[in-house]
Amino acid sequence: MSDQDVVVVSVARTPFGRFEGALSGIDGPVLGALAIDEAVRRAGMLPDSVGAVYGGVGMIASGVLTPVRQAVLRSCLPESTPSAAIDRACCSGMTAIGIGFRELLLDESEVVVCGGFDSLSRTPLLWPRDRARRIGNVAVEDPLLLRGAVVDRPIAVYSGEEALRRGVDREQQDRWAVESHRRYARAEAAGRFAFERFAVQAPGGKGAQIRVDTDESPRPDTTLEKLARLEPVYGGRTITAGNAPGLNDGAAFLVLCRRGYARAHGLEPLARIVDHAQVCGGPTSGTSTPAAAIARLAQRNGREVRQWDGIEINEAYAATPLVSTLVLADGDEQEAARLRERTNVHGGAVAIGHPLGASGARIVMSLINCLRRRGGGRGVAAICGGFGQGDGVMVEVG
Repeated sequence: MSDQDVVVVSVARTPFGRFEGALSGIDGPVLGALAIDEAVRRAGMLPDSVGAVYGGVGMIASGVLTPVRQAVLRSCLPESTPSAAIDRACCSGMTAIGIGFRELLLDESEVVVCGGFDSLSRTPLLWPRDRARRIGNVAVEDPLLLRGAVVDRPIAVYSGEEALRRGVDREQQDRWAVESHRRYARAEAAGRFAFERFAVQAPGGKGAQIRVDTDESPRPDTTLEKLARLEPVYGGRTITAGNAPGLNDGAAFLVLCRRGYARAHGLEPLARIVDHAQVCGGPTSGTSTPAAAIARLAQRNGREVRQWDGIEINEAYAATPLVSTLVLADGDEQEAARLRERTNVHGGAVAIGHPLGASGARIVMSLINCLRRRGGGRGVAAICGGFGQGDGVMVEVG
């Protein structure tokens, strides 16, 4: 142990709400402010101790202008707290952790708050400015279709095609989705999520407030037979509404500092951030970029690629952890199965939900949660982002 180690001293996330669900009446920056406040409160530190806030926002249009700055202004932090919003699609919340990690290593801050948020329910439609005054029909775009001019197909379509090329078929993806819900249900029944989640007051009907204290998306009654009846989305081949996460609302933040600062101020380190890596592949390579990030972390830190006590791979689709574990296992199905036993042990985004900017931070706190419950160890969290991006974080507990 070194006083220069970067440690996590608190984690906090809102419940993750369904699209147009219980949290849809709360702006993204407000969700972010709630999670920032709770993370600072759980750390047991004064708000003016925070040197900077870095937050990922995957669908930045819902916040319109400097959404993380808006979150800071709505939080308990002083208005003098610097901040930055990170736009790396689904990687954004993990990239924010990586930026904070480096800032602490460079001794530019003593404490940073890192994470992300999104309100996909409040993401606006895009009206083309050049048609504002012309006669004729106007085509309004919906950014939630998750398309871009650099690729001619929706992400769900080419991700399904990549999975098939890697030997991961529709039935495997449906089975993983069912298991994600089952793992989540077992963890929820055992109270596992109290470590990371806190309750939120949200607008209800007729001006009332409702208490939201659980994630809305999990479906414990999901079965393979039910999922098999669903049609693939956007004319694709394998990805359906059942083996993909929903469009969600939520926020997740962690407080990071150096070990020496934590010791001097009586803060309990929950985990050590060992390393952070960013990778990029081809624009349709998302199902395997988590594997590339994990491999880079293993190589840089002298570990075997398969030598982890815990693994979190974001379920952008059920295909993603399936493909990435198969790649890590060099195509060995038995070794891939062993990796999958340690992957997303409390369930993943197919069950919990996927507010784009928050998920990278959420899977890091989930990894810490799982490692602490097993009594310690080393683990890795990895996530893919838009058009071939990927991030990974290596964590040590105990």
